[in-house]
Amino acid sequence: MPGGPVGPVDASRVPRFAGIATFARLPRLEDVERADIAVLGVPFDSGVSYRPGARFGPAHVREASRLLRPYNPAQGVSPFAAQQVADAGDLAVNPFDIDEAVADVEAGARSLADRAGRLVVIGGDHTIALPLLRAVHATHGPVAVLHFDAHLDTWDTYFGAPVTHGTPFRRASEEGLIDLTASMHVGTRGPLYGVEDLADDERLGFAIVTSEDLEEHGVATAIERIRTRIGDAPLYISIDIDVLDPAHAPGTGTPEAGGLTSRELLRIIRALADKRIVGADVVEVAPAYDHAQLTAVAASHVAYELISAMAPRD
Repeated sequence: MPGGPVGPVDASRVPRFAGIATFARLPRLEDVERADIAVLGVPFDSGVSYRPGARFGPAHVREASRLLRPYNPAQGVSPFAAQQVADAGDLAVNPFDIDEAVADVEAGARSLADRAGRLVVIGGDHTIALPLLRAVHATHGPVAVLHFDAHLDTWDTYFGAPVTHGTPFRRASEEGLIDLTASMHVGTRGPLYGVEDLADDERLGFAIVTSEDLEEHGVATAIERIRTRIGDAPLYISIDIDVLDPAHAPGTGTPEAGGLTSRELLRIIRALADKRIVGADVVEVAPAYDHAQLTAVAASHVAYELISAMAPRD
């Protein structure tokens, strides 16, 4: 942009609780010439297998993001001054037809390529990761997927349906969208259907840092394993908010006890700032189950740290 990026509304002049609730009170995409990063909402939750409501996640996270400030001391960067970040609004997708909705998400993501270099997407349920990876693959080829989640999301079908919030990374692996040597789950925990779930997951190209691994060996060791696994591959980060313990993120559809703290998750994201992050999503925020915006605040900070990690460094 001539004269530099357009940043958020000045909170010392306009109260945080006033004005349009764009993400972090940033300009809308139509109000800037082009964006380095566009924040895109996908209010879709027809792929869930348990509690619905994540279609209201984008609005909930944006509302909580009003409190974000323009300088990130933890990363030593002003993410909205170092690059143009804008809010692209929400995609309108069919809530009654998963296949059509998935096609709409992919088409929407691809159509933004001319106006935004990269996307940080707020869901919505985890089904949307599949079309987003298809759109990323069209530009970057197979990418390393760093998947933060309580669950593997590499199951085959639910009720015979091959595309749901529990299957996106199996389909992505089968379609050749991911780098099988550089992808990883972080924070998985809780019961599985059987030991074969883990064997399938390994065959599909994922290594795992479980929640128990983090507890036993610490965050620093997990970061080392993650960074080694990713290497120099282009990186897509997909974050299901249920990777956090329900104490930190109660507002989600399939909560599992024993998860990460928000502090642990943010620290891991910050350790990825030198990686080639080509896109990201934050999904499964379901406001109906949230309390005092705990989940929305966590998700807004996760998105903020992702945007900060994607900012150029001098």
